[in-house]
Order: sequence, then C-alpha cells, then structure tokens
Amino acid sequence: MSSERSKAYTQAGVNIEAGNALVSRIKTLVQSTQTRGVISDIGGFGGLFRPDISGMEDPVLVSSTDGVGTKLKLAFAYHRHDTVGIDLVAMSVNDILVQGAAPLFFLDYFATGKLDVETAHTVIGGVAEGCRQAGCALLGGETAEMPDMYAPGEYDLAGFCVGMVDNARLIDGSAIQVGDSIIGIASSGLHSNGYSLARKILAESGLDRDDPFPGADGASVCDVMLAPTTIYVEAVRPLLRDMQVKGMAHITGGGFYDNIPRVLPAQVKAHIAFDSWEKPAVFPWLQQAGNLTWPEMLQIFNCGIGYVLILPTEQAEEAVNRIRAFRLAAWPIGKIVRRSRDDAEEQVFMEF
Repeated sequence: MSSERSKAYTQAGVNIEAGNALVSRIKTLVQSTQTRGVISDIGGFGGLFRPDISGMEDPVLVSSTDGVGTKLKLAFAYHRHDTVGIDLVAMSVNDILVQGAAPLFFLDYFATGKLDVETAHTVIGGVAEGCRQAGCALLGGETAEMPDMYAPGEYDLAGFCVGMVDNARLIDGSAIQVGDSIIGIASSGLHSNGYSLARKILAESGLDRDDPFPGADGASVCDVMLAPTTIYVEAVRPLLRDMQVKGMAHITGGGFYDNIPRVLPAQVKAHIAFDSWEKPAVFPWLQQAGNLTWPEMLQIFNCGIGYVLILPTEQAEEAVNRIRAFRLAAWPIGKIVRRSRDDAEEQVFMEF
C-alpha cells in the first residue's frame, strides 16, 4: 500500500502497514490448522468451508462464542501472550463438545489500541495451537486497531467455533437416569474463569510474577496463573463413538453448581464426592488466602475438574482408563440419584 495514501490514517493512529505485516506473518499459522473442509485462503472477505456430511442422516450445526475475560489482565502485567489464544479456542470448542459436536472451524477477533505486530503474532499463534489441539481449522479472523479504545499494551480477544453432529447423536442429557456414573476430567488449573476474584486475592498476597507458586512444585506464579485451558476434544470424541455417553458439562463460570444442572433432567440430581479427585495447588491456596469456603470455591472455580461426563456405571472404569491414555487425569466423582418432586434443593449435592 502506498504510504502516501495511508498517511492520513497513520496520523490518526492506525498503522495499516503494520496490519498488513501481521496478515503476512500469520499465513503460516493459519495454514498449519487447515483441514480437508477448508476451501479458501486467508485474506478473503469470508472463510469458506465445505463440511463432510457423509455418514450423517441429519447433520446439525452447533456453535459457541466466548472470550478470555480478565485473565488477559495478567497476560498484560506478566508480558506473556502465548497461552491466551489457546484459552480462547478452548472455551468455545469445549462448549460445543458437550452436545456431541466435532469442531469444524474457528474465527477470532483481536482488538487493540495500537497494533504491536509481535504481540499479536504471539497471541494468534496460541489461537492456531488451540485449533490444532481441537482438530479444527482457523478459518479467518479480524484484527482491529482502534486508537484510544484500549490502554497501551492491552488488547481484547473474542472468538467463535462452529461444529457439527448428526441429530441422532446429539447429546442433551435427556437419557440420564438414576444410577449413572459421573466422571470428572482434570483441569490444568483456573482455565479462564474466576479471574476477577483470583487477581484480587493474588494482588493482596504480594506474590510476584516469577515467585514460586505455593505448593506447585516449583512452578512460577506466572506459569500457574496463565496455564492454558485444557482442550478435551481429542480425549472425549472416541468415547462418544464407542460408549453410551448420556450427558456432559464444561465446568466454566458458575462452577459445579451452575454448569452440571444444565444437562440434568428435572427428576435427578448429581451426588458428588468432594474428596474423589486431586485439586491443583492453586485452588487450596485461593481458598485459604481468600478466606473462602469450599462451597464458595465450587460456585466460582472448576476446582480441578474441567469437564464432566455422565454414562452408565458399567462403562465408567473403561471411560476413565481411556481418558488417562490421553495423559489426562480422570476420576469417578459421583452418581446420579433421584430428586423428589418436592425437593427444593439444588441439583448438585456435594458430599464433603
């Protein structure tokens, strides 16, 4: 682009040449995520994708959108930007996985006041890595430079995923019944929820970026607080093919108490044993440093369980073993029990 033609916009604070340089640099990242359905290249007005519907009698599209939230504030403060793109992808692909959908493609939106090409490239590199982990294509995106909208060095992220499932294999929780087992799959830590409270507790603690995090086997505060959200697609998809998975929940904002009931029929509730899984060091630390009760923690954070499956008891042991084969910790954490008609209690009962 002619520097003369773009001079007025540059004087207003928008660097068109930096934007073009970023697009050029991320082409390789985008290409590394391409799947068979991609039929367009980066740079078009819209991304083109031809889904493979062979073997599907009644294909249904499933979509989800999300951001990373105030976890970004720590990325800015710690000058580390390689993990938040993975978080962005994870929050959407894990959501559509809950309904049995395989993610097809992802689009991202990166907005900043003044475009730093190196930072943006690092962030989008994380988005591409998340897409590779999820087996979906980074089909396109948008980079917006908006002077005066963001503080220097800050940016915002949003994105959405589209997936597909055969209507006959759509999972909605309606088949869940008394006696079914609840399997919990480990989280990597806080994932991308509860950071407004976690940052407040962290600030009051006096811990700095490179300090060893208490109880975390030498991992730094930065490593623990910016650990990327686990993507569960690779481990869970084979179970959907081979086992009778009746319901799933992605444990995000609202913790156990808000997310698990989203897939439960009205006549049942989840009975969960709190001591049945291992808690990463960040959770007992937050509970103690923040003077919180465990019920409060379980309402806000995932507390070590990022994803839940509900399936027949006779399949529970095999499911746990198969998940562990993907180097993810998993445990039987509870059972589905009857909920009486006049039971006013919540649909999650936590046994401490």
